[in-house]
Amino acid sequence: MALALSGCGSTDVSDAPVEHKSFALSGKTLTIRSGQSSVELVPADVQKVEVTRQVDGWVVLGNGPEPRWEMKDDTLTLRVKCEALISDCAAQHQVKVPRGVAVVVKGDNGKVVASGFRTPLTLDADNGEVTVRDSTGPLRLGSDNGDVVATGISAKSVSARSDNGRIRLGFTAVPDRVDTVSDNGEITIDLPGGSAKYAVDAVAHNGSTSVDVPRGDNSGHVVKARSDNGEVTVRSAN
Repeated sequence: MALALSGCGSTDVSDAPVEHKSFALSGKTLTIRSGQSSVELVPADVQKVEVTRQVDGWVVLGNGPEPRWEMKDDTLTLRVKCEALISDCAAQHQVKVPRGVAVVVKGDNGKVVASGFRTPLTLDADNGEVTVRDSTGPLRLGSDNGDVVATGISAKSVSARSDNGRIRLGFTAVPDRVDTVSDNGEITIDLPGGSAKYAVDAVAHNGSTSVDVPRGDNSGHVVKARSDNGEVTVRSAN
C-alpha cells in the first residue's frame, strides 16, 4: 500500500500558536512530568506556576498531536500524545516557577533547560539533554540518552549522571561535593582556582584521565568523576 505524504511538511514548533495557563501551587516543591516536549524552567516573580506551550505536528494513520496539561498534588503534567504509523510531532513548554520553590522534573523524550535558580533542582530526562545555567542551589541531574551540561553554577553539591552522553560542569564558586558518572561519554569539570584544594577521585575505565587542580586528600571539597567509556578531565577554570 502506498501512502501519499504530499502536504506533510516538517514540524516547526517555534511558529506554532502560543497558549498560556496558570496553576496554583500549595507547597514549596513543584514536580513536573513531561513527555514528547522540551521544557524550559525559569524562576519568576509570580504567585502561580505559569506555563506557555507551543505544539505542532502531523500524523498519518493515527492520532495527534494531543497536548495535555494539568496540576494535581503539586505535580504538573505536560505531555503530548502522538501515535500514528507515520508522524512528526513536537512541543515546547516554558514554565515560570515562583521564587523559592524547588523543582523536580521527570522528562520523557525532550530536553530540559533551567536558568537562574537558587533553589534545589532535580532534573532527569529519559531521552534528551539536561542543561542548567547560572544557578546556585543543589543540583541532581541525569539523562539516559543525552548530555548533562551545567555552566555558571555555584552550587555546593552537584550530582550528575549520563548513561549515554557527556557531562560538563563549570563552577564559579568552590563546591563541597561533586559526584559524576557516565557510562558512555566524557566528563569535564571546571573548578575555581586559587587557594582551594580538592580531594579528587577520577577514573576512566576506557579513556584518559587528566587532573589539573590543587589536590588535598583530606580536603572538604570532594570531587568524584567516573566514566566507563570516555575521557575524564578535572581542571582549573582560571
